[in-house]
Amino acid sequence: MAKILLGVTGSVAAIHTKLLFDELRGAGHEVKLVATRSALYFFDPAELSGDGIKGETRDPNVVILDEDEWPGSEGGVRYRRGDPVLHIELRRWAEVLVIAPLDANTLAKLALGVCDNCLTCVYRAWDRSRRIVLAPAMNTLMWEHPATVRHLRQVAADLAGVEPPLDREALRICDWVNRELSNLRIAVPEVKQLACDDVGIGAMAAREKIVDQIS
Repeated sequence: MAKILLGVTGSVAAIHTKLLFDELRGAGHEVKLVATRSALYFFDPAELSGDGIKGETRDPNVVILDEDEWPGSEGGVRYRRGDPVLHIELRRWAEVLVIAPLDANTLAKLALGVCDNCLTCVYRAWDRSRRIVLAPAMNTLMWEHPATVRHLRQVAADLAGVEPPLDREALRICDWVNRELSNLRIAVPEVKQLACDDVGIGAMAAREKIVDQIS
């Protein structure tokens, strides 16, 4: 079983965070979670804990937020050499990085190398020999936007060391990644009625499909 860092971003699919967290733990994995600020609109961090018991407050050893990078900074505390750097500590701890859901905004950040929160800093500092599992989730027209293809290709190129084939279809880029790369897996989004009531591709892959991509 693996030490898994579960990244959660600001897609509506983040409402399923506790279910995915529990499923990963139920499969025998050790799980920590790092959430972007926008992800917190969709789930309550206090519902997740290492012992599976819902608490009244967040367990900072299990659910990591951006402000945990700078402990005490609001009270005037300053960094001292030798203090742990959280995103590096998380990268050292984790054996697999799973980002589910991966919203369009964070996909763009990964592709462009932007690291403006704890999760994207972990990604930028990641040991690229270790597996990354991405589970995109976004509106159909966002998924079909040309930028999505460019960003998926760039992420794949960065991790593969070679350029994926030119293609206008995001699904074909995903197929190439899952066929050719060992260190990157993409849990392909599904077609269904989305939270916005549009019907089309873009819903996060089923939890069991995400779990299956880990090994």
